[in-house]
Parts: sequence; structure tokens; C-alpha cells
Amino acid sequence: MVLTFRTVDISTLRRFLALSSVLLLLGCAKSSASPAAGQAGDAPEQLELRYQGFTGQVSYPELAEDLGFLSPIKLNYVGNTISGPQDIQSVVTGDTDYGGAFNGAVIKLIAAKAPIKAVIGYYGTDEKTYAGYYVLEDSPLKSARDLIGKKVAVNTLGAHMEFVLREYLSRGGLTKAEADQVTLVVVPPVSAEQALRQKQVDVAVLQSVLRDKAKQRGKIRELFTDHELFGTFTAGSYVFSEKSLRDKPRTVKKFVEATAQAIEWARSHPREDVIARLTAIINKRHRNEDASAIPYWQSTGIAFKGGVIQESEFRVWLEWLVKSGQLGPAQVALADLYTNQFNPYAHGPT
Repeated sequence: MVLTFRTVDISTLRRFLALSSVLLLLGCAKSSASPAAGQAGDAPEQLELRYQGFTGQVSYPELAEDLGFLSPIKLNYVGNTISGPQDIQSVVTGDTDYGGAFNGAVIKLIAAKAPIKAVIGYYGTDEKTYAGYYVLEDSPLKSARDLIGKKVAVNTLGAHMEFVLREYLSRGGLTKAEADQVTLVVVPPVSAEQALRQKQVDVAVLQSVLRDKAKQRGKIRELFTDHELFGTFTAGSYVFSEKSLRDKPRTVKKFVEATAQAIEWARSHPREDVIARLTAIINKRHRNEDASAIPYWQSTGIAFKGGVIQESEFRVWLEWLVKSGQLGPAQVALADLYTNQFNPYAHGPT
């Protein structure tokens, strides 16, 4: 057999080699863009979220981070908040990236043109987790009308405890003028029981470990609870700024997904497992606090799966604010208050 060789023009060979190089580069680019680029496109725009916490307590975002649900986002604790209204105000001022408060407080801040929106519920009331309004055992106070001219200790003004009290007075038939004669006294929760026993106030709002310890010591009586008035309901939400929702949607989505997962983890695991996990988190974060309150944890208190926000949870407080004259009838729309777009539990089973 005779082999024959064809002479190849040099310019043709160069064109062939150039074309081969281009095709090779395109192939590599396509290969590198496939899964990796898809993952990069899903990555959060911001990998650190500043927040405020509470001494001796673990929030669901903190639990989410400990469980690995929040990765690659890290939480940056910048200090303790003094109240829900202050916590969400810090989001408005840009001192934190997210904050949480009672839904009524969220409405009032948005009505004041604050550019924030609620994205997930994070605390609530049920038969195990509730706020009780207590009087001394021998107190003559028996009804809403008996509170006229009396003092009630609350943790802060314009939040959960005040709204529930105002509803109790309204259902008790008090006029606005009569209700205004009930004086609210701001007392740190840890001092509320002492203020009641020393008769500095006539009623004290107690919840969680402070309520249970006070009941163990005795000689106090439950006047009413928020659960008696409203049943099981989610009472507060985490908020982000409208700018974050617009410019960093993947970050917000990851935060909401992880927090929702943590809520469901706490709901689905045995109480002793939840307590052990929360205790371990406090013990290893070194904030000069103790975990003595954690064993009193009873339930999430959150009404709906994954903290999905219900319209009714905002409507009830919006209507109350309008009825009480604090807001105008059309001052704020329900659609401006919250969104479930980032919560996977709002879009079917997960």
C-alpha cells in the first residue's frame, strides 16, 4: 500500500487551528457556566446580617444559624434591644439589617412612612406560651371597669402588652375617656413581679419564665391573658427595609427560608431537645449571660407553619388603630405591611 500526503496550505492550517481554539474556549466557558454559574446566581448578595438580641434568649434566626440552615450568611450581633419598637426602628436608621416587633408596632411605624415590610412571623400566643395580666391574690380588681384609675406595668409603650390591654378595656365596655384613666407604667420585665408585690402597680404583665416563677411563689391571681382574648395567633414579625427587599432579594429569601426551617425544627422536635439546643447556643456564644430561662420554653407560639403571615394578624391591629383614632381609615393599606413571597411554606408543602 502506498501512502500519499497532500500538501496543506499554511494559511488554511492557521485558520483551522484558530477556529479549533475558539470552539475549545467556548466549550470551556459553557462548562464552567453550567452548575457553578447557576449556584453563583443563587448566592445571597450580602453574607452578614447585623441584628440585636435579648439576654438569655435565642431567636429563631440564631437557631437557624446554629443548625446550619442560614449558611453561607452569618449573623453579626451588635447588642441587645430594649423593645420591639426600638428593634425595628434600628432597621429604619440602618443600624441593623433586620429587626422584630409586635405587628401593631410594625403598622404604626409603616404608617409613619418608614420604608420597611414584615417578611415572617417569629413569636405568638397559644395555650402554653402567652402573656398574663396579674394582680395580687387579695386584690379587689375583677373586671376591666375595676382598672379605671389603676396602674398597669408593661415592658414598653405602643407594643403587644398595651394593645392587648386596650382591647380588654374596650371589650369591658370602657369609653375612650375611661380607658385613658388606666395608667401604663413602663417597668423592665424582670422587675414587674416585684413592682406588683410591693404595690407600686396594680397589675403586672408576666410571661414565660417570669410568669411561671411568679406563679410558683404564689399569692398572685390571673386577671386575663392575651390567649383568652385572641386565641392562638402570631403576634410579631421580622422586618427588612424596602431597599433590602428590592436590592438584596436573595439575602432576604435565604434569611426567611432559614428562619422558617428553624421554627419548624423547634415545632417538630421534642421539647427537651429544643431546650438542650438553645442552652448549648447560649453557653457557647459568651455574652455574659446564663441559660436559666431556657428550661421554661414551652412552644413556638407561632400559629402557622414556617411563620407564614396571615392577613388577619395585621388586619385586627390595623382596624384597632383606626377605631381608636390613632390612624386614618385609608392611611395605610394591608398590602403595604407584609409579604410572604420569600417564605417557602407560603407556596405549598415543603
